[in-house]
Amino acid sequence: MNPSSVIGREEEISTISRLFASERSEFLAIYGRRRVGKSFLIEEALENKFSFVAVGLYQKIDHDNPEKVESYRQKQLAHFHNSLVEYGLSKANPAPNSWMEALNLLKKLLQSKRARRKVVFIDELPWLAGPQSAELLAELGHFWNSWARKRKDIFLIVCGSATSWMVDNVMRDYGGLYGRITESIFLKPFTLAECERYWAKRGFHLSRYEIALTYMVIGGVPYYMDSIRPDRTMADNINAIYFDKDKARQEFKDVYTGLYSTSETYINVIRQLGKRFYGMTRDELLNAVDKKGGGTFTDVLENLMDSGIIRSYTLYGGARKQTVYQLVDFFTLFYLRFVENSDFTSWRSLQRSKPFYTWAGNTFELLVMEHMPQLANALRIKEYATPFSWRGKTPDGEGVQIDLIIPATAERANYICEMKFSEGKYTLSNDDVEEMTRQISAVSKAKIHKPSHSIYVALMTTFGTTDSKHKTHINDIVTLDSLF
Repeated sequence: MNPSSVIGREEEISTISRLFASERSEFLAIYGRRRVGKSFLIEEALENKFSFVAVGLYQKIDHDNPEKVESYRQKQLAHFHNSLVEYGLSKANPAPNSWMEALNLLKKLLQSKRARRKVVFIDELPWLAGPQSAELLAELGHFWNSWARKRKDIFLIVCGSATSWMVDNVMRDYGGLYGRITESIFLKPFTLAECERYWAKRGFHLSRYEIALTYMVIGGVPYYMDSIRPDRTMADNINAIYFDKDKARQEFKDVYTGLYSTSETYINVIRQLGKRFYGMTRDELLNAVDKKGGGTFTDVLENLMDSGIIRSYTLYGGARKQTVYQLVDFFTLFYLRFVENSDFTSWRSLQRSKPFYTWAGNTFELLVMEHMPQLANALRIKEYATPFSWRGKTPDGEGVQIDLIIPATAERANYICEMKFSEGKYTLSNDDVEEMTRQISAVSKAKIHKPSHSIYVALMTTFGTTDSKHKTHINDIVTLDSLF
């Protein structure tokens, strides 16, 4: 094992190490957003331990052309065979014409290996399976059930960026793979703390403010972080990622083409959500993308959530609670806002403009919400139910919107969370205090609030607040440091 080159990922590395050391055959599935570092994690954690590695080849699929579908399959089989030869299979074995033949050759290769643990890594399984995925899935299930798991020395790892495909066909498959997966890992982007460790290891000397701002631009996605050079300013690095607009457009296309076979539908949903930062209900989305309801659209939303591209949250208020879908992928949010249909030509021209501060204020809220465990710890909340948003009215009939309420069950309290982005210490204004007063008044009379519970107002800022006469209206102040 060689985990020293991997930043963070302690829990994932522990799982991989445990499965490698096992005395029985193990089957691991790893999935997550494209560019998040799945292949790198496996390659670094199991350096030089592989008995066989195959990588699916991305090809555009034409489902309506049987000849091209068959050509897709034959190319994948040819690449699989080349990998078998690379890892020691005799060239005397003819190239396979089916996945049954291909996996029988894999058995033959593994039987020739003397290693105590025979590690098989199939990367980008969804691409390898292609439009006729049932064939490979059935044969892979048979390979595992009838042979690999009985030997006790096989460590089979399958990986894929097409998260929805992995969930539907591997983790939730009711065919040959059902119940056979030993462990699954959903690999998420880095947290702020992991980003800080990453930047330090690469020789950067960034302030936590700059780390947070960079996170708001590209997220905690290792691929984008790897492209940032220490001999350039962060402004120059961000320009290289986004403001070479042809390159950025291709990256946006690649991300969604790699995740979903019918990428146009998904990109349409993403673009609509990108227009409304706080999200849309299912009916609003249906109207926006001009789609009919039903299982297919539900699948699209669930697949986007499985990939971590969007989230759903509960909005209370009005006649009933609603489920709202929100775009939460930082790369996509920035791309849609400032690259695809924008006149900005550089990060320097954008910074300190009015659109910048609007974007930064909204995205800072998302940054905080993406670090909910750290926020709860900073507020000393031991137990909490699912956080939610709320719209309501004061007893006088004034409208109130609260973007984040944390119901702290053990503390018998509702935490009203206000998030304010600032380049320095934030100064509370009279308007801020009046709004917080309205929020407290509205929540205290609302159905969401139990009469036996208290209300606390928490303010999240980058650097805290200036000494102000209004500071006494806040119960707790959380700074950016607490999110690391």
